[in-house]
Amino acid sequence: MSSPVYLVDDDEAVRRALSLLLSTVDVKVTGFADPQAFLAQVARLEPGCLILDIRMPVISGLKLQERLAEQGVDWPTIVISGHGDIEACRRAFRNGAVDFLSKPIDEQDLIDAIQKGQQVLERTLRKRAETAETITLLAALTARESEVLDRIASGFTTRQIAEGLGLSPRTVESHRAAIGAKLGTTSQAEMTRLWLEGRETP
Repeated sequence: MSSPVYLVDDDEAVRRALSLLLSTVDVKVTGFADPQAFLAQVARLEPGCLILDIRMPVISGLKLQERLAEQGVDWPTIVISGHGDIEACRRAFRNGAVDFLSKPIDEQDLIDAIQKGQQVLERTLRKRAETAETITLLAALTARESEVLDRIASGFTTRQIAEGLGLSPRTVESHRAAIGAKLGTTSQAEMTRLWLEGRETP
């Protein structure tokens, strides 16, 4: 386990016990006594896995989940509760929780949940990095090359692209070669995948 774990629980004894437990499996844990303290720091924290107590003063664990989602923080979350109910469990999962554990927490269940959360985080960060790379590649295209790529991705032939843009087929092929060099592929399917990935990014 390599990514950090952030534990938000107003019970100091629980924070201490879980931190000690997780230290035995080389998990770095940072504890927060309340959601407000975590929210004040989250923008400066390295992405990690969250463990949130469901019942805390002022802001509950479920409300904290919702606030983080509003801020675009989509880190994997494990919700823990000594008073869990079915509706709270459903709400936690709707908000993106990877697991819901009842106190007293089974040690292996917690370790398994963190491993699952960190796998989810790894996939999320890898996908984010790939998308950022795609955006950079697409940004290197000229305006004309972008127009040609739009039509390539829409399934148009070279002749159709040439007619639509008022170019010669040879010029379109020249643009296509330049696009291929910049994107690192001459495959129409791969060009289309990159084009779609770029359009799906907010």
